Amino acid sequence: MSEEKETMETYEKELEQSLATVKEGDMVTGTVAGVSDSEVTVDLGIYSDGIIKLNELSNDPKFSIKNDITAGDTVKAIVLSEDDGEGHILLSKKKADDILAWDGLKEMMDNGTVLTQKVGGVVKGGVVTYVGGVRGFIPASQLSLGYVEDLNTYLNQTVEAKIITVDPNKKRLVLSVKEVEKEKARQEHEELMARIQVGDVMDGKVETITGYGAFVDLGNGISGLVHISQISPKRIQSVHEVLKEGDPVKVKVIAIKDGKLSLSMKALQDNAPAENTSKEESFHYKEEGQATTGLGSILAGLKLDL
Repeated sequence: MSEEKETMETYEKELEQSLATVKEGDMVTGTVAGVSDSEVTVDLGIYSDGIIKLNELSNDPKFSIKNDITAGDTVKAIVLSEDDGEGHILLSKKKADDILAWDGLKEMMDNGTVLTQKVGGVVKGGVVTYVGGVRGFIPASQLSLGYVEDLNTYLNQTVEAKIITVDPNKKRLVLSVKEVEKEKARQEHEELMARIQVGDVMDGKVETITGYGAFVDLGNGISGLVHISQISPKRIQSVHEVLKEGDPVKVKVIAIKDGKLSLSMKALQDNAPAENTSKEESFHYKEEGQATTGLGSILAGLKLDL
């Protein structure tokens, strides 16, 4: 009974395959059944084998039909014709490779994949690289966070880039090194910000003065705002009364919110006298012993002339 069931299932499968049809433009998968000097025969598991002519095998000029494809290989191909005139289905592997390549590029762009690429050429307005055999363009404006003066310095150099445009219809692939550098800079900034805490005292330089305060550059791309009310213990009408751009300043971090630093110069000036007084009191207390405020203590220190 088991053998009969297996025979019936096999028969049904073969019947289904024999009735299967393909049409021009379909992508099919098959197994290489034979290789000659001019074509490859593909078993598609249906009513007819597929034939891939030599000129439809690969876009790679280094491709060798004898060395790069063998019987048993699994291949994907696009149907060019349902009948080549001899009862075979005419296929193109290179068209399938092209479609699959662009699909892969689109997926890499959507995933934000960082690619390590070698610059293979310099053209007007940018440089050229190849991703999976597809020609890509990196505009000069996308090569760096800064201004690029000489494109030739990038020739044969390795860069990290993200895909920012994929257009298979126009065969247009655009990459950006700048996007990777921006992401790295953002991560570094977040790491540095995470180390800063309220109460930290930092040195900086006045970067910009506005009507409501001064922005202070603390180095490493980090800056914060000293509000006009936090500049001086005395009330001032204008920031320019105390500061000018380029002035070195010492500031205290008084608040951190949404990745922004609120700074104070006044907090350091307010605290300084109190801290000095406290130290002096402590010093006299240790040297002179317990302090008293009684009348006898005061009169004991006086000498009267009689």
